[in-house]
Order: sequence, then C-alpha cells, then structure tokens
Amino acid sequence: MKKITFSFLILLFLTGGYQVMAQSEFSSTTIEFGVVVSDIEKSLNFYTNVIGMSKVGEFDIDEKFGKISGLTGGIAFHVDVLKLEDKPGATQWKLMSFEKDAAHPLSKYIQDDTGVQYVTINVTSLKPFLERIKKHNIKLLGDTPVSLDATNHFVLISGPDGTIIELIGPLE
Repeated sequence: MKKITFSFLILLFLTGGYQVMAQSEFSSTTIEFGVVVSDIEKSLNFYTNVIGMSKVGEFDIDEKFGKISGLTGGIAFHVDVLKLEDKPGATQWKLMSFEKDAAHPLSKYIQDDTGVQYVTINVTSLKPFLERIKKHNIKLLGDTPVSLDATNHFVLISGPDGTIIELIGPLE
C-alpha cells in the first residue's frame, strides 16, 4: 500500500509540475516599466546617479507607430532604457518625456492616487544609497531608515516626478 501511494505521489508531482510549465502564457517572467517623466535629463541623473541604474539602450518611436499602436495617438518619442544591472532578464525601467508636467498633483503618500504608486528595490547594503541620497540632496520620506528585522532596513524616497521608491536591505 505504501509503495502505491508513494508512486502515485511521485506521478502526481511530476505531471503536476509539467502542467504548470506547459500552461504558462508568458515568454518572460520580467515586467518592463515605461515611466513618463517631465524632465528627461533630471530623471536620468536621478535614476543613474542616485539609484545607481545603468543606461543599457535607447530607441525611438515614430509618429506612425505611436498612432497605430495606440501609445500616443501620433506623437513621436524617445525612450532611454535603464536596468539595475545589465543582465538578461533584468527589469527594464524605460524613461520617456513629452516635456510637460503631470496633469494631476504628485502623490505625497501611496494612497493619494491610483495606479502604480511605488517600486521596491532590494539591495545588498543601504550604505552607498544613503550616501548618494545625501550627496544629491534627496529628502528621506517618513522617519526612514526604519528597521524591518534584525538585518534589513527600509528607506523611502521620491523620484523627480513623484514615483515613490522603497529601498530594502541591511544598513552596511
């Protein structure tokens, strides 16, 4: 009886795992973010020099594709592609600007608006981030850094256009 039950569990595990893999609709488990900013140079400076992202590419969308894709209704634009590390599968942070301010007030807290309100970046040490935050006169939000557990702390800052960024990791 035990032999049949064990064999059945192995068969169930093997076929169950196969079904999950076979049923995936996604060719990648990475989500790429397109972030519209008011000032591209200010945002590139923030994301590269404060957050530490690297610019890994860029591309242009012409008027025709902007229209037929439904992205802009016919406005051309340029996209700068950033990553935390230039590795395959790393999340892409795609910055673009239409050189205008937001049509709504910037959020102070995550409950102030709908949609994506913050991003989380897990780090090996908060020390270099805190140094760059101080160097670039970026205001820490709340009473951060805040201890999360025996090892990790939480730091909260806001990007140039109000994107709230939480950094999580050890202080050292």
